[in-house]
Amino acid sequence: MILITGGAGYIGSHTNAYFCGKGKKTIVLDNLVYGHKESVLDGEFVLGDIADSALLDSIFASHKIDAVIHFAAFAYVGESVKDPAKYYRNNVANTVNLLDAMLRHGVKRFIFSSTCATYGVPERMPITEDMEQKPINPYGASKLMIERIVRDYAAAYGLQYCIFRYFNAAGADPQHRIGEHHVPETHIIPIILDAAMGRREHLDIYGSDYPTKDGTCIRDYIHVADLADAHYRAYEHLSSGGESLFLNLGTGFGVSIRELVAAAEKVTGRTVPVREAARRPGDPPELIGCGKKAEALLGWKPAYSDTETILRDAWAWHQKLYGA
Repeated sequence: MILITGGAGYIGSHTNAYFCGKGKKTIVLDNLVYGHKESVLDGEFVLGDIADSALLDSIFASHKIDAVIHFAAFAYVGESVKDPAKYYRNNVANTVNLLDAMLRHGVKRFIFSSTCATYGVPERMPITEDMEQKPINPYGASKLMIERIVRDYAAAYGLQYCIFRYFNAAGADPQHRIGEHHVPETHIIPIILDAAMGRREHLDIYGSDYPTKDGTCIRDYIHVADLADAHYRAYEHLSSGGESLFLNLGTGFGVSIRELVAAAEKVTGRTVPVREAARRPGDPPELIGCGKKAEALLGWKPAYSDTETILRDAWAWHQKLYGA
C-alpha cells in the first residue's frame, strides 16, 4: 500500500487516480485546507495532518505501507514572503515529522514533490539538475531544505528517495473526472479559462517588457497526467531496488503568456480579455526544464504536454466544474 500525503490536492489527486488505475492500493492523508475530498476517486481517505504524530503512527501501524508519496505543502510564493514561519513550520518541520514516523515503522521509500523554485533565477536554459539551487523566496527555500534533509536521512538511515522538481503543472485528468480547482486560484491556465468563460473580467499579464520573444514570461507547462506517470515510474524504480534520484520534470519547451492566450482562444473559441500590468517581483523571464535525465533513468517522456492537449483537457474540466 502507498501513503499519499496531500492526495486530495491537484497533483496528488491525479497521482492517486493513476496509481489506483494501475491496480495499486493507496491511502490518502489530507487535511483539506486546500484539497477536495471529492477529488479522491479511489483508495482509502483519512482526514488529518502530517503534524499529527499519533495519527501517523496509527496509519503506519494499521496498514502495510511500502512507500510514501509526499505532496502535502503550502505552495503560494507571495504568501511565503509575507508569512515565512507558516511555510517553514508546515513544509519543513512537518515533513521531518513524517520522515520520523516512516523510520519508526520501517518504511524506507519516499517520493517527494519539490519544485523548480529551488533554482531561483537560473543562469541558463534549459535548467538541468546539476545547476546551482538559489531560491529567492521562502517557498522555494522550504522545498530545498526538505531536499537536503531527505538526502541526509538517506545517508544516515537508509532511506530510498526520488525527488521531483516540477515546472508548471497544468491540465486535467484526460477522462475529465478531476482537474485544477484552487481557492484562491493563482495558476495561469484556470485564470485564462475564467476570463474566456466570463467568470473574471480579464487576465492580468504581469510584465510585457521582458527580454523574451514577445515581451511576456516564458514557462514550461507539463500535463498533470505526465506528472502522475513520473511518480508511478519512480515508485516502480525504487520498488525494484533502484538508486535514489533527483530529477526535473519538464518538457524542455517554453510557452509565453501571449502564446498561451492565443492557444486558449483557439481551443475555447472564445476571446480572452487581457490587461497589461507591472512586473511582479521575483518573476524570472524564462523557466524551462530539461527532462532528459528522467527519460534516461525512468523511461519517462511527456505524452500529454503539448499546449493544445493541456488546454483541451483543462477547458473540458473547467466547463464541467463551472458550466459553459
